[in-house]
Amino acid sequence: MVAQPVHPAPIVVASNRGPVSYRRQDDGTLVAGRGGGGLVSGLGAIGTDAGAVWVCAALGEGDREAARAAGRRLDPADTGGHRVRMLDIPADTFAAAYNGIANSVLWFVHHLLYQTPLEPTFDADFRTQWAAYEAYNTAFADALAEEAAPGAAVLVQDYHLTLVPGLLRERRPDLRIGHFSHTPWAPPDYFRMLPDDVAGQVLRGILGGDRAAFLTHRWAEAFAACCAEELGAEVLRDGDGRATAVRFEERTTLLGVHGLGADADFLRRRAHEPDVAERMAALRAQIGPGRRAIVRVDRTELSKNIVRGLLAYRRLLEDRPRWRGKVVHVAFAYPSRQDLAVYRDYTATVERVAREINSAFGTEGWEPVVLHVKDDFARSLAAYRLADVALVNPVRDGMNLVAKEVPVVSDHGCALVLSREAGAAAELAEDALVVNPYDVEATARALHEALLMDPAERAERTKRLAAAATALPPARWFVDQLRALGG
Repeated sequence: MVAQPVHPAPIVVASNRGPVSYRRQDDGTLVAGRGGGGLVSGLGAIGTDAGAVWVCAALGEGDREAARAAGRRLDPADTGGHRVRMLDIPADTFAAAYNGIANSVLWFVHHLLYQTPLEPTFDADFRTQWAAYEAYNTAFADALAEEAAPGAAVLVQDYHLTLVPGLLRERRPDLRIGHFSHTPWAPPDYFRMLPDDVAGQVLRGILGGDRAAFLTHRWAEAFAACCAEELGAEVLRDGDGRATAVRFEERTTLLGVHGLGADADFLRRRAHEPDVAERMAALRAQIGPGRRAIVRVDRTELSKNIVRGLLAYRRLLEDRPRWRGKVVHVAFAYPSRQDLAVYRDYTATVERVAREINSAFGTEGWEPVVLHVKDDFARSLAAYRLADVALVNPVRDGMNLVAKEVPVVSDHGCALVLSREAGAAAELAEDALVVNPYDVEATARALHEALLMDPAERAERTKRLAAAATALPPARWFVDQLRALGG
């Protein structure tokens, strides 16, 4: 039996990270801060009067304390007026599900990150972690079943919650359920590295929904191919040959594509606030007068390919001496998932390679690489505004909003060097310099071409890039999914 909803919601959103986070200050006070990401802007598009509920997980001890104190729902004063239910999932269960499975298995599979001679190894420890992932997804399914009004629209977000649509369908067959994948989707040959039963659970979980949506047609096609090869499902296609639905066990799940764009109004407003101007002045001083700036802004996530980007810059300085002393690589590499050893090692490698470049080429008046590892959004926006070249070279990325944000706030036009393996390439390739992210030599040549680009051409390309980048801003992205689900 499903508990009767308290103020049942016609729209329910589920995601690992919610619109608010809590921390305890030195004086013992528990304070709330606004969550980040496009989902916060997206939920805001439906307004607080829509009666929507957002179900999320408590990510740390501050969140858990707030969730316990609040009971069923958080104080709307902390959440911008939205109704939010934060799940106090046991810390060990959350850690095993989030770090053990979501970030160390599913993320690695979809981004093709495994060193296959050595990993993965699906052993008894994996099975323990998988049980935690099942429990974590079950907690979400139970909460959603309690919160949703009859016939409500439920939008489940990302690889953390792949089992939720199927679990929720069992509990509430009346609901309209959609799942959105913010990551790439692995091709069948790579996806089948997962144990057969686990691969089947993931696919069946998503197929429990009425819709499965993705950032690009490429990822939707990969999902459909996995369903066909792993489950024997039937893939339905339109007149252009694109996958539109998957039929499996007498259920049909529609496929959708929603290419999340940049929030132009927010970015342009925020990029001209005083703290951004202060950071621009500091960055210009670091770069030096008359020098060009190659900018990258990333988390030290393995898929972002920061090390090869640095190696390409080094090759540029080796092969094109004309740029020595005349260009600076402004690299923001903000630490990510530092509780995992492989990410700590990667961050250390980024710092080591940057030091080596500065040691090999730097002079008294020129530091070739300006590396920042402390997260600072205002400084990122400052770098966007002054960049001559933006380097976005992930080995694989669901979309990559940095590639879309830079053209939106650029002051004088910015040439974009973009990996063909970023989802954003589907929309931006025509006006970017597209590279194979593994090819350091080709990336160095693209950086050279970008630095030589005529300013008028660069400005025109930037205008077109910005238009493409803002075609589906977060608010419309969210509403489009809701409408497609019949909400």
